[in-house]
This record gives sequence, structure tokens and C-alpha cells, in this order.
Amino acid sequence: MDKIGFDSDKYLEIQSKKIKERIKMFDNKLYLEFGGKIFDDYHASRVLPGFRPDNKIRMLKMFKNDMEVIFCINAAAISQNKIRADYGISYELELIRLIEKLKGLDININSVVVTMYHDEDNISHLKKMLEDRKIKMYIHRPTKGYPDDIATIVSDEGYGKNPYIETTKKLVVVTAPGPNSGKLGTCLSQLYHEYKRGVNAGYAKFETFPVWNLSLLNPVNIAYEAATADLKDVNMIDPFHMEAYGEYAVNYNRDVSNFPILKNIIYKITGKEIYKSPTDMGVNMIKDCIVDEKIVEQAAKEEIIRRYYNIRSDYTQNLCDEATLDIAKSLMDKLELSPLDREVAYVANKTAKKKNTNIMAIQLNNGKVITGKETELLSATSAAFLNAIKEITGIPDEEYLLSPAVLNSIYKVKKETSYKTLYYLDLSEVLIALSVCSITNPIIEKAINELENLRGCEAHVTYIISKSELVALKNMGINVTCDAKM
Repeated sequence: MDKIGFDSDKYLEIQSKKIKERIKMFDNKLYLEFGGKIFDDYHASRVLPGFRPDNKIRMLKMFKNDMEVIFCINAAAISQNKIRADYGISYELELIRLIEKLKGLDININSVVVTMYHDEDNISHLKKMLEDRKIKMYIHRPTKGYPDDIATIVSDEGYGKNPYIETTKKLVVVTAPGPNSGKLGTCLSQLYHEYKRGVNAGYAKFETFPVWNLSLLNPVNIAYEAATADLKDVNMIDPFHMEAYGEYAVNYNRDVSNFPILKNIIYKITGKEIYKSPTDMGVNMIKDCIVDEKIVEQAAKEEIIRRYYNIRSDYTQNLCDEATLDIAKSLMDKLELSPLDREVAYVANKTAKKKNTNIMAIQLNNGKVITGKETELLSATSAAFLNAIKEITGIPDEEYLLSPAVLNSIYKVKKETSYKTLYYLDLSEVLIALSVCSITNPIIEKAINELENLRGCEAHVTYIISKSELVALKNMGINVTCDAKM
């Protein structure tokens, strides 16, 4: 049974209550800048065992009758066809995916704002997709005077140049398909227009991490730094919160450095000092729902090590810079962590050295570690996967899931038609072969039905695996890391 360190039911209750309290502060009109993933928050579920990946959408559904959503997307993300590394799709397509999922839950989508628009000529495709879905699209150009000239920013020449987005609900969630999408600017622009119309609207910020009332060196907060190493985010003590209240609060560098500007803009719009610190703006109730600190801290340490392996792998493939790798190393050092503190990595490397070949190790949810080695017919990932499925299904080790005749037949076709020097079956090909064979073989059908039991398992490979194998493992919910020889 999985160890639980976080109470999701309590989280839904007190997090929604906190947001309701914030709405009431502003005459029942709140623009909530919503960071992170609305769906599939697997980082949070790994770091906080017990946190359900769909917690955020569960919470938002509690506001469904009083809520509408505005999406933001940076014009540059469209023109540069920016890709989300975790899903392998463009920000533009991720935006449409999110819209479709929310509409499927009967959540009201108000509109999409294309931010930081510089006359890019390739947004017509997005406009057409939105028109087909009967969703309005607005254009926001860079705000004149930002960030220094507050008088111009908060004027008809600044935010006033942006079109007003008419909203009718108490809660307006402003979110995006990725970071740096202009959510804050959109919230402030709307705040300006609301006050011109005599509406006492408010602004607040929802982020899961960092957790403001956990310590700076708590592994949960360090895991957030590891997850955002490519953005160069750094956790720090909020000096404004310390000055105002005499208590420590953790925030991150961008929020802290931007706060004086944001505070002045909000004061210029509203004529009131609403927030004394960037921490004040948040509505994060994560700490109150941690029920076992030791379990959570251990899970966070494991996430930091996973992130280190992933960044090291990216670095060897020129997918990130040396500064990002240095950040990952320094975060490991802060908690005195070693790459081999990851058990599956230790087993995989030990076995690879002993057998002098590439190895994959998978740790099942019962703690048992299963390995697989690279052969002429199978990649190490494919071999370990088949061994793991046999273990959880109770199929004897001497029995074949895929017969040698089937494997040899596919191998022969690959060898005769492929330009590659390695012809073994990778994981995606094994999954297809299993699916085909399951039609006539009930044992294989039983094995396929057990795939869900691999979700949440840890795995390590002693080489950098192909993108297709990486995607297949992620789709099954396996937390995989790779060794990058440096």
C-alpha cells in the first residue's frame, strides 16, 4: 500500500474556503492568476504522496457555477511554435487541449488573450480554431511604460489600450498553457478596466509551489527549484513579509523582485494598499494538508534526484545549458544527496557493470526491483518491461509473453527495412506486438490488463533511451531516469 503524506480531501476543503474568503474581500469579483498545471499535476503528486494529480480541477469544479476562465498565450510562443517538453506538443495545441477538457467538464471559457503581440502574422490559425469553438480572442500589445512609468501604465495609453474583456462571474481564473504567458499583465489590465467601471475587483495568485510556510531548505521547496531549474527560479525569504509581519515566508525571486512594481500599480489602480508582501497575494494552503512530514520530505528528495538525472541527460544532448546543470548539482549538495541514493539507479548500474551491457531496473510498488538487459532482439527497456509484467501478473519466468518466433519475425523485418545499426525491438514496438497477440492469447490479455499496476513505479536505465521509449514509459506513469555518461 502506498504511503500517504498528504490529505487531498482536506486540501480541497480548506483551499476552496481560502479562495472564497479572498473573493469576499473584493465585492465578489476576483481575478485569480492560476499557475502550474490545471490537469495532471504529477510533480505535486510525486512530491506530496496522497496529492491527486487532478486536485486542482476538482477544486475549480467546486466553483463551476460562479467561475469563468480566461486563457493567455504569448504571441512569441505561437510564432516560434514553442513546444511543451512534457507533452511534446506546441503551446498552441496545448491551449486547445485544455479548452476542450474544461468544456467537457461544463466549465465556462470566457476567452483567449494573445499577449505581447508585435504584429505577428501567424495567429490566424489559432483564431480560426477558437472561432470554430465559439471562443473570443483578444489581442494585448506590450504595455506602454512598463515597468517603470507607473503613470503611463495605469492610464488610457497603458492598460487602457487593451480591450476590456467582459466577465460576469465572481471568480475569473486567468491561466495559460505554459509559463511567461502574460497572466499577470492580463489580470492587472482587467483590474484597471473594472475600476474605471466602478467595480471593486481584486487580484490574487494561486501557486502550489514554493510553499510559503515551509522552510527555505525543506525538500519540498528545493524540489520546486529543481523542477524550474531551466527558468533559473530561486527560492528566497520574502523580505517584505518579514518587514510587515516579522515572520519568515518563502517565495521565489521573480515574485519578490517584481513586488514593488506590482504594489505601486495596484495602488495606482485602486487607491489602496491591498497587499504588504508578495506572499500576501497567494492563497496557498498546502502545508496545512501535510499529514506526515517524513514521508513528504523523502518523496521530495527522490524528486530532486530524478530531476538531476533528467537535467544531466538533457545537458549531454544539448537540450539545456551548463548553468541549469550547475543548479541541479547545487540543489543535490544542499541536502547532501547522491545520484546513487536512488535505489533503482544503484541496482541498474551494479547489474550493468556485472553483465557488461545496458540495463533497465524497475522498482515495483511492492518494493521488488526487476531488471532487464539489452539483447539482439530486445532493448533493455523492453526486456525489463516484459519481466516486470510477468512478475506482477504471476506468469512464470520460463514462460514467454512474446514467443521467440514473433520476436524474430519482427526483428527480421526491421533488419531488412531499417537504416539503423540496432534492430532490437524498442518498448513501443513491444507494446504493439503485445496488443496484436492479446487477441488470440488470454495470458497476454491478462498481462495488458495489469499495466495500470506499473503506474507510479520507479525505473532507471543505464543509457539515454530513445524518445519513443521515454514517451511510452511516461504514458504508463513510470518515473524513469537515464544515465548520461559524462
